[in-house]
Amino acid sequence: MKPEELKKRTREFAVRVMRLVDELPEKTSARAVAGQLVRCATSVGANYHIASRARSKAEFIAKIGIVLEECDECLFWLQLVIDAGLMPARRVRALLQEADELTAIFTATAKTARQNG
Repeated sequence: MKPEELKKRTREFAVRVMRLVDELPEKTSARAVAGQLVRCATSVGANYHIASRARSKAEFIAKIGIVLEECDECLFWLQLVIDAGLMPARRVRALLQEADELTAIFTATAKTARQNG
C-alpha cells in the first residue's frame, strides 16, 4: 500500500471511530472509554503522517513504533466497548477488523524498517 493511501486509510479510520464514539450512551464509563478511543484512533493517523516525514531511518522506526502501539490500544478500547455492553458487537466489528488490519500493516512496516535499517 502506498504511503498516501495509508494516510487516507488512517484518517478514515479516525473519522469512523469518532462517529462511533458519538453514538455511545451518555454514561460516565462511556465518556471515559470514548476519550481514550478517540485519542488513540486519531493518534494512529497523526503519527503515521509524522513518520512519513521522518528525517532518518531511526526516527521513522521510532514513529512507526508509536503508530503500532496506538493501533493496538484501539483494539483494546474497541473490544472494551463490546465487553462493557456500550454498543452491540455488530456495530463495532468492522472497526475492530480495520484496527486489526492496520496493526498488521504497521507490524510488517516496523519489521521491514528494522531489517533494512
